Amino acid sequence: MNPGLGLAALAAVLTLALAAVPAHAQPYKPGDVFRDCPACPEMVVVPPGIFIMGSSGANKQEKPTRPVRVLKPFAIGKYEITFDEWEACMKEGGCPGGLPDDHGWGRGRRPIINVNHEVVKTYTAWISKKTGRVYRLPSEAEWEYAARAGTTTDFPWGDDVGENRVNCRQCGSEWSGKGSAPVGSFPPNSFGLYDLNGNVWEWVEDCWNPDHAGAPKDARPRLDGDCTFRVMKGGSWYYFARLARSPYRFKNHAQVKSYNIGFRVVQELP
Repeated sequence: MNPGLGLAALAAVLTLALAAVPAHAQPYKPGDVFRDCPACPEMVVVPPGIFIMGSSGANKQEKPTRPVRVLKPFAIGKYEITFDEWEACMKEGGCPGGLPDDHGWGRGRRPIINVNHEVVKTYTAWISKKTGRVYRLPSEAEWEYAARAGTTTDFPWGDDVGENRVNCRQCGSEWSGKGSAPVGSFPPNSFGLYDLNGNVWEWVEDCWNPDHAGAPKDARPRLDGDCTFRVMKGGSWYYFARLARSPYRFKNHAQVKSYNIGFRVVQELP
């Protein structure tokens, strides 16, 4: 027997076996980008870490600041969920109720809008069943950690919103104060994530509390407080830049649908 030939054959078998393992069963590294199906959103793996959540500025709902431990990596949508991705859910019977109004701005790669907190859960349930993975809304802590991407400033690039860097009112883009922009129209943050600041508000899982007092010290969602209202993050095309700051938090009734509100998803990694 030729030992060299045996090792080569073994290597070939191992290569074929690894190729047969589904992509989501293989370990991901921070920065990896993946998609579980052709109609699924692109997901980006973010690393574990510690960050200071909230701010010590004038907005009392952002206080008190506190260190939050993100204990393990997770994947979050590279972009906000789009009309294309929502329509894929509708066609398979996962998202009932007809296509939400796009206000004449266009669909395709624009973020889905006019979806309330309850309807959003039909999408996460559908994609979880379709892929066999756990998809859900991010917690407020996960969202802010992803938006900050290692920074401590109001925006990932500094405390000044600048010009044409985000879709918000009087922020210098062609969509400012007019409507949503196609996802990915502005540069990403250092995690490779787009539009966390501006474009449309994003639902997160947390129930509303007037400040961060008593919030978890890890990245779990806060499910005490007034759960008829849910937290939204990120600001929108309609609102001024101060509301698009990474630490800013706002509330809305869970049943509200608006041309200002969309969402992105998190996937729990094995």
